[in-house]
Amino acid sequence: MESLPLELPADTVQRVAAELKCHPADEKVALRLDEEDKLSHFREYFYIPKMQDLPPIDISLVNKDENAIYLLGNSLGLQPKMVKTYLEEELDKWAKIGFYGHEVGKRPWITGDETLLGLMKDIVGANEKEIALMNALTVNLHLLLLSFFKPTPKRYKILLEAKAFPSDHYAIESQLQLHGLNVEKSMRMIKPREGEEILRTEDILDVIEKEGESIAVIMFSGLNFYTGQRFNMPAITKAGQAKVCVPFHLHLPKHHC
Repeated sequence: MESLPLELPADTVQRVAAELKCHPADEKVALRLDEEDKLSHFREYFYIPKMQDLPPIDISLVNKDENAIYLLGNSLGLQPKMVKTYLEEELDKWAKIGFYGHEVGKRPWITGDETLLGLMKDIVGANEKEIALMNALTVNLHLLLLSFFKPTPKRYKILLEAKAFPSDHYAIESQLQLHGLNVEKSMRMIKPREGEEILRTEDILDVIEKEGESIAVIMFSGLNFYTGQRFNMPAITKAGQAKVCVPFHLHLPKHHC
């Protein structure tokens, strides 16, 4: 039996709006989507800040006991309610058995990353043996660039999207400076066309085709944190490989992993 294709978010909004006979931006559409959200129970797993605890807030204008609407794309989400429990378990183990915590307990420290591989494989779509959990994103970016960015007088550019995550920009700038390169000439950023918000795939491929001989590394996030645009990574990778560029795929969910 063939599975039905997944409905795109935009199509879902249009369908619900048609059912309710209203504009897609009408509040009724949002309320209906909330009612049908199968993941809504996950809200109960997190602490949501109260408006009264967030400075600077004019409490007279809001219900002080009201939950904040938390929209943040800079690496710090809401705190899971189980965090304190898990931390206290490890602190208690440390206090009681010290060094031996590396080898015993529910989560031996020395193999801490390995205990998560089973959970990660479905998230990243890879075999457990293909996954390595290590460091923070920016540290890993530096390690990747140190390994694969080998500029020459003719091939010295790093290609990325404009408004990539700020720390990605900083990492690239640092690597270019490390090699004594001019950041403005070597950091090739692709911007959307005038009056548009997202990049066209054909424009990205066009830059690779025209400038590929001077591009050493292509570094694109799978999902742009600023616009939410999902890039056509297979097409970008294929175009980069045709020009002997090294493609990096940075997939979000921090933003990246």
